Amino acid sequence: MNKTLKEKKSPLLLLAASYLILSGCANESSSTTQGQSVYKSEVKAYAKFVPKRQDDFAWENDKVAFRVYGPAAPLKGHASGVDAWLKKVDYSIIDKWYAEAFNKTGSYHRDTGEGYDPYHVGISRGVGGSAIWVDGKDYTAHNYKSYKILTNGPDKVVFTLEYEFETPLGLINESKTISLPMGSNLYQVNSEFKLNGKPAALPIAIGITTHDEKATVSHNEQTGRISAWETFDSRALGTGVVIDPSKVTGIKHIAKETKDESHIWLFTNSEKNGSIEYYAGFAWEAAGEITTQTQWHSYLDNFNK
Repeated sequence: MNKTLKEKKSPLLLLAASYLILSGCANESSSTTQGQSVYKSEVKAYAKFVPKRQDDFAWENDKVAFRVYGPAAPLKGHASGVDAWLKKVDYSIIDKWYAEAFNKTGSYHRDTGEGYDPYHVGISRGVGGSAIWVDGKDYTAHNYKSYKILTNGPDKVVFTLEYEFETPLGLINESKTISLPMGSNLYQVNSEFKLNGKPAALPIAIGITTHDEKATVSHNEQTGRISAWETFDSRALGTGVVIDPSKVTGIKHIAKETKDESHIWLFTNSEKNGSIEYYAGFAWEAAGEITTQTQWHSYLDNFNK
């Protein structure tokens, strides 16, 4: 399935898409009690386009879940960074959490036993969003323009998001293919960049937000890792990015006074054909597997091995 911004303009398509989402949620329920769906506890890798929630695109496996904003997201306060949905169950939660929000029977901003979303992205890079880096400044897309799901579970999810944005270098097109297999805390990015329509070697920065310096940051250039460690509701969260260390051109922690603009950055370049590959993700203490900063650093530092 592939959706574009042009398709978004049709009210009939929006109504039909919204109906299909709710119908799909009902089909995945094992039963309905007093208007509340009872979901099957299906363990799988999974992705979902959610037009009813401003064109969100979300994906998950048995360890982690993520989302990015789509074409319908307001220009103010939103960008193409990656959000983290913290889960402590192995079964799929995307359909359930969205349906509860739509039906006003729950909120994924409150943890009722499965996890929740306390992670703020805003205009930041979130968990491993990329940017074009020119003269000490990051240039990013507001949102993806279209998507295509290539594989939708159960063992792995693979999809492509298309981005387009202006920079001082010219018009950038990024075709970002993301994959997430079962059992991994990190999603894989394989992007192809074009400058003014042609593949190009470009200066790339990959960021981890520090949430206005609430997080502590760390890095290991020898393993190609940047990471952050912070606390939400007394539970720790580790976020990170890993790349082939031979591709690292620099790492820098930049704190700014403007909200959402403080990051630890990993600098690299796309190849001559425009390609780049890296991994990004998180581990949440409440999930019970990676519970200390030392364990998180070890996971990331040994990931490429």
